[in-house]
Amino acid sequence: MSEATTIGLDIAKHVFHAHGADAAGRAVFRRRLTRGKLLDFFAAHPRCLVALEACGGAHHWARELRAMGHEVRLIPPAYVKPFVKRHKNDAVDAEAICEAAQRLSMRFVAVKSEEQAAALVFRTRDDAMRRLCTVPGVGPVTAGAIMAFAPDLRTFASGRNFAASPGLVPRQRSTGGKTRLGSVSKMGQADIRKLLIVGAMSRIRWIVRKGVLPDNWFGHVLGRKPRMVAAVALANKMARMIWAMMTREENYRMA
Repeated sequence: MSEATTIGLDIAKHVFHAHGADAAGRAVFRRRLTRGKLLDFFAAHPRCLVALEACGGAHHWARELRAMGHEVRLIPPAYVKPFVKRHKNDAVDAEAICEAAQRLSMRFVAVKSEEQAAALVFRTRDDAMRRLCTVPGVGPVTAGAIMAFAPDLRTFASGRNFAASPGLVPRQRSTGGKTRLGSVSKMGQADIRKLLIVGAMSRIRWIVRKGVLPDNWFGHVLGRKPRMVAAVALANKMARMIWAMMTREENYRMA
């Protein structure tokens, strides 16, 4: 088996994915690593190029890997995105990082010291807060709760999965091949669920004061369903929008 000369590393809070490729770009291994075993893996691996997406946490791991003798390069997420294949997941992200790092024309980010990285984390958090607050119905309190209590949104496979985490999806009562949906599950992070519903209710009150229902899916729901049911539906939609914005690093766009 060829030896990996480049490793793409997708980092998260607890589970990491590594994709190794040889000098010709052929895949050598794909590895899932827990946080506690990450440094042991790289300590046992021959020195090579390790690439990560640039973010606040990446600078910490870059310093650790450099101390072991590895060459480390940080790539802006926007430059990794074109290399991501279909059915995006952490393993695919690691492969995309590895492929991007092997491009001769690729641009990289300088590894920052602990002090510089700490400043970057605060700036990144501020940018995320501002992005969240552009969603109608989401204010600083709700944005702060999502930043504090929600796990890394990239760990959710879809917006529906994120909406399910605070219990904004219906309970399922299925039997005999028939699926029956009940009230919302109310399972998961209660603070985020309550704040999203409060934000949705504020939008409903604003619409009711105007006296004209919007000509969209929400207007149809509000015209047919009780206000609380409509608020939960809107809160679910808000959660999905938040997931899409944060994972794709995009700003809110009026539909």
